[in-house]
Amino acid sequence: MFDGLAGGWQTGEVSSAPLDTSVYLERLARVRAAMIEQDVDAVLLSVGHDLPYLTGYMAMPLERLTMLVLPRDGDATMLIPGLEAARVEPQPGVFDLLPWTETEDPSAIVGRLTSNANRIAVGDQMWARFLVELLPHTPNATFTRAVDVVGPLRMSKDQAELDALAAAGAAVDKIAGELQRGEIPLVGRTEAEVSAHLGRRIIEEGHQKVNFAIVAAGDNASSPHHHPGDRVIRRNEIVLTDFGGTMNGYCSDTTRCVFTGEIAADVAEAYDVLFASQAAGVAAATVGTPCEEVDRACRSVIDDAGYGEYFIHRTGHGIGLEAHEDPYIVEGNARPLEAGHAFSIEPGIYIPGRWGMRLEDIAASTADGPVSFNNSDHHLISVDA
Repeated sequence: MFDGLAGGWQTGEVSSAPLDTSVYLERLARVRAAMIEQDVDAVLLSVGHDLPYLTGYMAMPLERLTMLVLPRDGDATMLIPGLEAARVEPQPGVFDLLPWTETEDPSAIVGRLTSNANRIAVGDQMWARFLVELLPHTPNATFTRAVDVVGPLRMSKDQAELDALAAAGAAVDKIAGELQRGEIPLVGRTEAEVSAHLGRRIIEEGHQKVNFAIVAAGDNASSPHHHPGDRVIRRNEIVLTDFGGTMNGYCSDTTRCVFTGEIAADVAEAYDVLFASQAAGVAAATVGTPCEEVDRACRSVIDDAGYGEYFIHRTGHGIGLEAHEDPYIVEGNARPLEAGHAFSIEPGIYIPGRWGMRLEDIAASTADGPVSFNNSDHHLISVDA
């Protein structure tokens, strides 16, 4: 579980290779059906992953506006800075490409393209400056979030998307196996050095981008989002690793812990509870089960063992084109799981000033039951590394 970057990795976006045009046309048709249902006249998508999901193009995060203008009725238009137009792979029938020059006002162009729209849905990642600049050109429109239109479609992965998640998961499983076999040196190295090692291996195993590589030793592991630094890893302590990246457009994410010596009794006792909690969460993630019930399945095991106050975050997050997306496995989310939903199951126990531990798999709900995309050893393993 990680909301940002660790280890100084670059934040350049990576998109999957464009799909067949028919895939985008089918997705756009489903978006328009949702627009009709929700009385949305136009959807505006700028930076973020909704744009490549619908068009195959990942916009660079620039001060120059890129915007997909998708009306409920009529053709979609990709408004793009002229100097970026060559980067766009044409998708006939999906969108018309409209480059704008350095002396034009792109917000005014969007305003003209949405002049008849009363209710406009905007992407969550659209920069505030772009929306503010658009407001004077859409004085009669009201705005809502595009995630309510596009989000449910992105949540339900098709088989190709699930296969991509499985391939990414298998790649990081290889690295977790190396860690558990003692093939990645730990003792005497800093957390940052081990993080860099994990990052290199993520790329070597076929990922195009490292999203994060948390390494937290001893008491540092009690901070779930610890940033690896110059702390030297010692013998006879727990080492928590949480790492993943983007591979052919889809994300990996796994957490495994090892112990550099003979496992301490209190750590072993708590880890047995964690192991049972994580297994209960995966087993509960069946089609039709509310997300919050999966969270409760994990949490009840930890609560019953007396560690409840030390499980301080939600059980999981959705995953796909983004490392964190809907559906979130958390109390208060009553959305039932559907076939094709993919998400993390990652309970944790964190004792301030002493140690922390987390165990994470990416799983998916299918008609045949939950499937895990991470299959490296789930036990706490003692390593001589």
